[in-house]
Amino acid sequence: MAEDIRIETFTLGPLETNAYLVTDAEGAHAFVIDPGAGPERLLRRIEELGATVEAIVLTHAHFDHIAGVDEVRRACGCPVYVHDLEADWLTDPIKNGSARWPDATPPIALEPAEHALEDGMTLKLIGREFRVIHTPGHSPGSVSLLHGCHLFGGDVLFRMSVGRTDLPGGRTEDLVDSIRNKLYRLPPDTRVCPGHGPQTMIGFEMAHNPYVPALPQY
Repeated sequence: MAEDIRIETFTLGPLETNAYLVTDAEGAHAFVIDPGAGPERLLRRIEELGATVEAIVLTHAHFDHIAGVDEVRRACGCPVYVHDLEADWLTDPIKNGSARWPDATPPIALEPAEHALEDGMTLKLIGREFRVIHTPGHSPGSVSLLHGCHLFGGDVLFRMSVGRTDLPGGRTEDLVDSIRNKLYRLPPDTRVCPGHGPQTMIGFEMAHNPYVPALPQY
């Protein structure tokens, strides 16, 4: 169980992206996952807590998940982590998609990330350990972050849905493999904090997800 952390959700930007503020039990140390556009409420909450923000961790680098990165990075003086396969997406509006949807966002070109994420690595943040799981399919560098019974899954797995695979770098076969062979192998009571929409549980998705049902066990 992971009652030793606190998780607050901030739904940001035109695509209603879930940004997460993860703190220790005392609220003294924190990190941010996927700060989308307009992170003012998130920053106010950090100021209210007086928390030291240790990092920004990106599940992937689509524009709706990175639009608030530089604002949070400047305000908090913290480094950014992203998978190497999408490191250059931060600086390229075409690759991160912001140049493709002018009705939703201006072009986004950020400063490079300070650190790379790799499959299986352990991030030591807020005095806890978070395991990085490479879960491609929605995008090539998508990762999920696991601590105890909490999984921050980005746009891989949603409540009774999955991430789209029709964007550049997406691949349906990879997404299904990531879900079935990585996420569905986690304990059923693992709570999924997704990039959009409500939270769900691994066991519930194994039983009810219409896009990637669990394979029967013999």
